[in-house]
Amino acid sequence: ATAVGTGLNADPEYIEAVVKHLAAISELPLVGAEDLVDATQNTDAYTEVSAALKVCMMNMSKIANDLRLMASGPRVGLAEIMLPARQPGSSIMPGKVNPVMPEVINQIAFQVIGNDHTICLASEAGQLELNVMEPVLVFNLLQSISIMNNGFRAFTDNCLKGIEANEDRLKEYVEKSVGIITAVNPHIGYEAAARVAKEAIATGQSVRELCVKNGVLSQEDLELILDPFEMT
Repeated sequence: ATAVGTGLNADPEYIEAVVKHLAAISELPLVGAEDLVDATQNTDAYTEVSAALKVCMMNMSKIANDLRLMASGPRVGLAEIMLPARQPGSSIMPGKVNPVMPEVINQIAFQVIGNDHTICLASEAGQLELNVMEPVLVFNLLQSISIMNNGFRAFTDNCLKGIEANEDRLKEYVEKSVGIITAVNPHIGYEAAARVAKEAIATGQSVRELCVKNGVLSQEDLELILDPFEMT
């Protein structure tokens, strides 16, 4: 495209040949830009790619946060799931298992978000027909792609594939939850449901026990209404 995209001082066949050659050696379906002047002036296409990577990593980091919270414990946290142990533990607390793989995803997200900010600044800093800030833009974009590829592979192999559900703890949570009164509400009415909920909170008894005790529902009805699969 030459210096400013006009093709001045370059054979048109050469410009087309370069694209074909790059596509061949990279084994990627590369094509020439429709507007060479615009492609030389502006780097918004790369900025859009970086933005997509950032959004992806923000979602991945949120998933990692959820997994860390669900795995907290084993006695004083949620302990809904068990993550694979991937390091000896803590030098301060013997036996502690750190959620290192979700933390890897968090840190990759922080880096990609930072890279995206650099890419935005570099894209904005261009002047007239040429953006001389492309080196730092390309460096950060390629780094984001690279660490995401490596991170996703490591996260899948060393964490996701080994996650186990703590079924006993999950069942206990369902039985002790006062929130399941929401499923009972349509069957006994709001006022009766509110009384059961308040009593459950005050006494520590389960919603199931109190519904039977107060005669508002039978055990058989509750088996169906409070079936976790039905509620979800």
